[in-house]
Amino acid sequence: MRAMVLAVAAVAMAVFAGGLLWQSWFNGKPSPTRPETATVAVATFVGSETCAGCHQAEAKLWNASQHKAAMQHATDKTVLGDFNDASFDYFGVRSRFFRKDGKFLVETDGPDGKLAVFEVKYTFGIDPLQQYLVEFPDGRIQALSLAWDSRPSAKGGRRWFHLSPNEEIRHDDILHWTKLNQNWNFMCAECHSTGVAKNYDAKADRFATTWAEISVGCEACHGQGSHHAAWARGRQSWWPFGKQQDSSKGLLVRFDERRNVAWPIDAQTGNARRSLAPATLRKEVETCGLCHARRAAFHAGWVPGQWLSQTHAVEALARTTYHADGQLRDVEEPYNYTPFKQGKMFAAGITCSDCHEPHSAKLRASGEGVCLQCHASDKYADAGHRRHASADAAPTCISCHMPARTYMVVDIRHDHAFRVPRPDLSVTLGTPNACNDCHRDKPAQWAAAAVERWFGPDRKGLQNYGAAFHAARTDAADAAALLGVIAADKNAPAVARAGALSELASRISPANIATARAALADPDPMARIGALDMLENVPANQIWPIASPLLADPVRGVRIRAASLLAAVPTASQPPADRARFDQAATEFIAAQRANAERPEARTSLANFLAQRGRSDDAETEYKAALKLSPQYATAAINLADLYRQRGRDTDGEAVLRAALGASPRDAAAHHALGLTLSRLMRPDDALAELRKAAELEPDQARYAYVHAVALNSGGRRDEAMAVLKEALKRHPNDRDILGALVSFSRTAGDAGAALGYAEQLAILTPEDRNLAALIGELKRQTGKAN
Repeated sequence: MRAMVLAVAAVAMAVFAGGLLWQSWFNGKPSPTRPETATVAVATFVGSETCAGCHQAEAKLWNASQHKAAMQHATDKTVLGDFNDASFDYFGVRSRFFRKDGKFLVETDGPDGKLAVFEVKYTFGIDPLQQYLVEFPDGRIQALSLAWDSRPSAKGGRRWFHLSPNEEIRHDDILHWTKLNQNWNFMCAECHSTGVAKNYDAKADRFATTWAEISVGCEACHGQGSHHAAWARGRQSWWPFGKQQDSSKGLLVRFDERRNVAWPIDAQTGNARRSLAPATLRKEVETCGLCHARRAAFHAGWVPGQWLSQTHAVEALARTTYHADGQLRDVEEPYNYTPFKQGKMFAAGITCSDCHEPHSAKLRASGEGVCLQCHASDKYADAGHRRHASADAAPTCISCHMPARTYMVVDIRHDHAFRVPRPDLSVTLGTPNACNDCHRDKPAQWAAAAVERWFGPDRKGLQNYGAAFHAARTDAADAAALLGVIAADKNAPAVARAGALSELASRISPANIATARAALADPDPMARIGALDMLENVPANQIWPIASPLLADPVRGVRIRAASLLAAVPTASQPPADRARFDQAATEFIAAQRANAERPEARTSLANFLAQRGRSDDAETEYKAALKLSPQYATAAINLADLYRQRGRDTDGEAVLRAALGASPRDAAAHHALGLTLSRLMRPDDALAELRKAAELEPDQARYAYVHAVALNSGGRRDEAMAVLKEALKRHPNDRDILGALVSFSRTAGDAGAALGYAEQLAILTPEDRNLAALIGELKRQTGKAN
């Protein structure tokens, strides 16, 4: 599968352990310092060696140079791969790894597809694989797609391999190692180094990226430490007679969620219950989410312990990433923030360091012992629960409740949603399940029957939203109703509520708009953002009173989403009392896009916003900048062509779209947009060819088939149009546009019976449509079926 994200960050969850703060002082060893500006309001980085002066025990556990996500300079000690004139063949390209003049070199295909020699400047990761980084003159650091399998030979390791072994990635592909989607500065740096400043110069299109520490240090999790170091030096100077003035000890956050918390096990259930209710804002989880979430940074001011949505756009249950029941798809990178926040453990109040020792990056107990901290072994570790007494290798808690998937060819990771195996959902939804991960020779129905026989027909599990998302993805008639139930369920995980709300955007109606209103007050910012997503298709003249209060939301991510949603409302139409709030949120939105000015997505988002604000010339500049960064990013070309449409420049729009198709000839959206443009230019035959191509390239997009059919019908080819619609209806049986077109075309052809059948199908999807009800009555009279 083609993935848009290169590197998984595997930074350990660091938790403050204040009990060891004074060890070095009692030993008479002064804390090492470096020049820093602790006296100013903004904290700065001091480096892990400063932290180690006081926190010696943690420093011994935390060896950043051995962390599996470590970034290091390429040296004899850090490079694990074979650079002794080794070679590797990949789709006709023979790459060679060798050394010369003390440098580690690779000869491979460069940005033009020709073989060239590149110096490896940095190593990236340790176990189970190591990647290598090449620095270019413009400051870009790119990750080679050829990696070293660092596992032992007995496990298939000690070899070179390609991260996309089954798909040819050529030099003109967006995923080629020299292209922007393999760029360390944006894709990787934030999580594999500490105190990264991207320093991208948009005018010069250059990077001057810096870091406080090349690898993962203390401040990667605890934040800038200069204030804490200054507090510590001050404490040392007047100990033991002084009075502590700063209860925070100069720390940006105190990870104290586990303090005074016990987990007594209930003898009846065999499960532990947290002695104190968990906080709404889970500081550890949000901090770990910086690197363990699928997210994109839009602000450099990340502070540990705050909502991740303050500085990052966090992905909820996206179709491309998650199965309908919330399980991760087989994408390149696993990020367990969203899976964990779906799960029963998170709901119960478990936090990262309940299971993981943050400084050693090891489990609190070996194997499934970490599970048995909270789950009684006499209830859950016996054959009565596991039901596999005769198995040669008995399943463990982990194998059933944390199914493993392999990423980046060799990296095995476990799902952190801690879900109950549901082979019955595999039968109805087509989702994977842990039972059939082992019993691959058996159908899901066999596994479902076994589970029902053991545990009864009432299947339990916190993740009970699979049916709703499946209905949405298959355009089922009851999708809106099912999604509405999930969106309004306060016991459902917030990430599921957020996903359900976003899915409802295409199903917004007067009947469910109250769901969005209520969700705008949800305590979790991801759900509030989902509610704003849901309002995307509400007319601009109706949306202001609903969404404008979120312009002053305490979380930046919510504010900028509100600003983008309300951008189409002209200033003159905004209530005067709200204009200052909108202007402030709009400024934040623009800054968020500028923060990623090296990305075509950010430039396009900014262009869309500027176009809505009536700044067409500025929008055009940003669209062109996006296409310069990546000619393959067809979304920018499509939106620029639409801007030209609005300005009466369809000829220019055609040129832009044809250039985009030259770079991405199989982009269905670009073919579709070109077809619409050619139609406006009165070239129907050319338009039909493009619309047909779009429908052929992406048959799962019902819209493309519908528009193609409408164009055929407009050209007097009604029979062909009907054939296209009927074929599309097989794939999309609940698509309203397709059904509506079939009703219309059938009536025009004089086939009232067929029109009635399609209209009755449509009525099931839109029971509130009075005009459709009247039409059905008329068609019944025409066919003699009226009562």
